[in-house]
Amino acid sequence: MAKASNIDLVEAKEISGFSFTRSMRSVCEDLVTRLPELAHVRMSLVAVGFCQARKSVSHGLQASLTPMRFENGDRELFRNGQRWRVQQIRNAENEEVLYLLNFYLPRFQNQPFREKLVTILHELWHISPEFNGDLRRLPGHYYIHSSSEKKYDAAMERLAEKWLALDPPLDEFEFLKMSFDELQRNFGTVRGLRIPVPKMTRCS
Repeated sequence: MAKASNIDLVEAKEISGFSFTRSMRSVCEDLVTRLPELAHVRMSLVAVGFCQARKSVSHGLQASLTPMRFENGDRELFRNGQRWRVQQIRNAENEEVLYLLNFYLPRFQNQPFREKLVTILHELWHISPEFNGDLRRLPGHYYIHSSSEKKYDAAMERLAEKWLALDPPLDEFEFLKMSFDELQRNFGTVRGLRIPVPKMTRCS
């Protein structure tokens, strides 16, 4: 099978409108800078994009984190007698991106402010402490969220409170307090990076 081409991250250069993904990247960069629990995250190697939610309902997927490598950071996976790789994403500096972080609009933007913070932290926490392209793997069978996603989110709420107590520049992140309709009314257009889901390809 032919090797899939890389996905290059280039945001449209419109002057008008609100860049959702650029603004979300700024929030994530502040979180990983201020919180020692996330100091291992290098946002330059995390692609931030948005997807359109299929249904305009409040429940459902708010955000997702896609690891670009396999367990322990392996580049290849051996399955059913074949070796597989994930199509690479390259940033503006032509570096290999290790994670894809997507937010689902308008659903994410219509959450309350504190819930938005918990959602962001929920996804960033999934990034492996080794920052090797794999997910953080917790002890036990339920290695993604432990045995209780409720406790997982409670831990993220505590991280959100810790970040807020560190006096972040909330005036720069005022958009997080707006609904999607408010963003559109204030800026006219909401734009950003739409990043195709990377494909699995067989190694030659």
